[in-house]
Amino acid sequence: MPQRVDFSFDGVPLTGWAGDNLAAALMQAGTRRLRDSPRAGQARGAFCLMGSCQECIVWVDGARREACRTTLHAGMAIRSGTIADVAV
Repeated sequence: MPQRVDFSFDGVPLTGWAGDNLAAALMQAGTRRLRDSPRAGQARGAFCLMGSCQECIVWVDGARREACRTTLHAGMAIRSGTIADVAV
């Protein structure tokens, strides 16, 4: 049976289910905006949920990751992508 785990998004403590992907865990926690688009600065979030579009890019423990393809585990520190982070 899945266990509840604590993690954070942009410094806000959240709780989710271990084994869920980050996109699902963040949506369940009410978070839809995962980053800003590098060109227009508009909100971006999970779109395809299978790793094709890369709209759900976030920073996990300092590394750039797709939220839909990253598994949630206890203690993760997730940060939204900013224009400077994504426009590499």
